[in-house]
Amino acid sequence: MSSAVQKRRPPTAQQFVLEELRRAITSGELRPGGQIRQDALAARLDVSRVPLREALKTLEAEGLVVHHVHRGYFVAELSLADLEEIYRIRDLLETEAVRLAMARAEDGLTAALERIQREVERAADAGDVTAMAAANRRFHFTLVEASGMPRLVRLIATLWDATDAYRSLYYTEVPHRERAVREHRAVISAIRHGDTDAALQWLHEHRAHAVAALRDILDLE
Repeated sequence: MSSAVQKRRPPTAQQFVLEELRRAITSGELRPGGQIRQDALAARLDVSRVPLREALKTLEAEGLVVHHVHRGYFVAELSLADLEEIYRIRDLLETEAVRLAMARAEDGLTAALERIQREVERAADAGDVTAMAAANRRFHFTLVEASGMPRLVRLIATLWDATDAYRSLYYTEVPHRERAVREHRAVISAIRHGDTDAALQWLHEHRAHAVAALRDILDLE
């Protein structure tokens, strides 16, 4: 893990460890099914086992890691059926959120999405999977948060959290990054023109392409 982050540690050791574990999972450094070796990780991050255990408990509650008695913690591994179910539920909830967001027509939404999209594209061009995953998440949540439905947004966030470990697998390939960029641009164009049906269709295809790609990746592993 990068030592550079130690220069900007969050206020507590637990928050620091939690941030680093999330980054490692999102980036693919810790892959689905991989064991989290606590002694080595604590030494690498220069923290005691206490904040590490607390961070792991937080991630376990979120479904990002699992604990096996006598074996320790592992990055959560989803079956293809789990992955498809999560994306299906996301499709239902996010469709409702985006429909509400476009009905509210908040000033500045398109401009905000365009700003974040520039971050997405910079990361995609640089091949920075971690940065692209983070910017991609900001893009989608800027849109769903415009629904004005915080409980709905929290449900969607839980589903996103469950698949964080798989997002890096998708963005590792250049064609997938390029496709995501094109689909984001199409969504922005639809929103700019107030075309709700087009925005929803592009978002549906965006999710469907990710599932199809991950299906192929998981079949190969």
